[in-house]
Amino acid sequence: MVAGLVREARLVWSAGRGRINGVAGPEPDADVQYRAGSITKTFIAVAVLRLRDEGRLDLSDPVGAHLGDRGAGNVADLTVGQLLSHTSGLRAETAGPWWERTAGSSFESLAESSLGPDARRARPGRWHHYSNVGYAILGELVARLRGRPWSDAIAEELLAPLGMTRTTTRPRPPHATGFAVHPHADLLLPEPEHDAAAMAPAGQLWTTVTDLARWAGFLAGSGPAGLLNADSLAEMREPMGIDDTPGQPWALGYGLGLQLWNEDGRRSYGHTGSMPGFIGVVRIDAETGDAAIALSNATAGLRGAVLAADLLRILAENEPRIGPAWAPARVAGDALELVGTWYWGTMPFLVSASDGELEFRLAGSRERGFRFRRGEEDGWTGLDGYFTGEPLRPVRGPDGRVVALDLASHTYTRLPYDEAAPVPGGVDPGGWR
Repeated sequence: MVAGLVREARLVWSAGRGRINGVAGPEPDADVQYRAGSITKTFIAVAVLRLRDEGRLDLSDPVGAHLGDRGAGNVADLTVGQLLSHTSGLRAETAGPWWERTAGSSFESLAESSLGPDARRARPGRWHHYSNVGYAILGELVARLRGRPWSDAIAEELLAPLGMTRTTTRPRPPHATGFAVHPHADLLLPEPEHDAAAMAPAGQLWTTVTDLARWAGFLAGSGPAGLLNADSLAEMREPMGIDDTPGQPWALGYGLGLQLWNEDGRRSYGHTGSMPGFIGVVRIDAETGDAAIALSNATAGLRGAVLAADLLRILAENEPRIGPAWAPARVAGDALELVGTWYWGTMPFLVSASDGELEFRLAGSRERGFRFRRGEEDGWTGLDGYFTGEPLRPVRGPDGRVVALDLASHTYTRLPYDEAAPVPGGVDPGGWR
């Protein structure tokens, strides 16, 4: 196996153990290829979101609108967003032989065998149900809209700009050989490797720790400008479905092509991957952007997500992240009219401005407040929590000064129930007493 740690989009540590061919060959390093398995899905998801950002599709589009009813079989009504987030209710695996160990077929054959009347496992949107078949559909969607194979599309649009020269659809030396390890004896069995064809978007790619370090940096927001809109990257990390365990707080969820982990409120994201003979993981700390990568050439045995969490903890404890030195930030001139203390009824809030945003924080609270981004004219739009997407509008008095803030019909005033502001329902004429 081989592992690595990433900080500020750079591979800052890596190490290998064992031999890439079982008992022969060199020790693995950060440039040895391993099969990525379902980490492939993160590339498909970014390719789909690039099409969305270009206006070629919408996440609410039924896939049949792009593949045709015949192309999508009996699941033409499932939406692009549902497939990305594994909330479509579609079957997990193909109807045929185990696709991970057998040569693949065309998408038409896949649709005929696996997208028939028995393809649904739940009502769309009801719950999270992981679907490899769903990503086969998304790969075909990318291929249709780009007019070339999905692998060519991601090679041109993603791999080349990021310098990921060792990420391919089939193995290239030096690469590890995939093995099964006998569960009751110290013996190895080579696992088969093949072209999965239509199912390839679910887990075909081969890659290295060095390349995945670049990919983790991109997913954390440090990639070249123009590869994907920053809002779309953030949207990928939003929980769309939860792997619910009754009686337990949620620990594992799924966004748009990304697995999400929640350990006591500490969030991370990325993806695990497995194919016969291989296990891998990329896990990124949502707060710091630090990432851990691990790749192994065994069918079972590596608890990748746990190992990655341990590596991130060790990095944080032994190399504390030092934030950038303070510097003045961009603040719109009229934003200064809005900073300071405001009251919602009798509750005091502190409003601050930085880097083109406003933040509302309950006075005395250490928790992050609600953030707002400048919109049209002098309005603002909520970015967090309850007020996501909701409008914030300054209310000006006869002399042009801001006397109140209208936040989704909630009125904030400079004094508790300020008589000089338009308080809904008015203020008792007797005043405070």
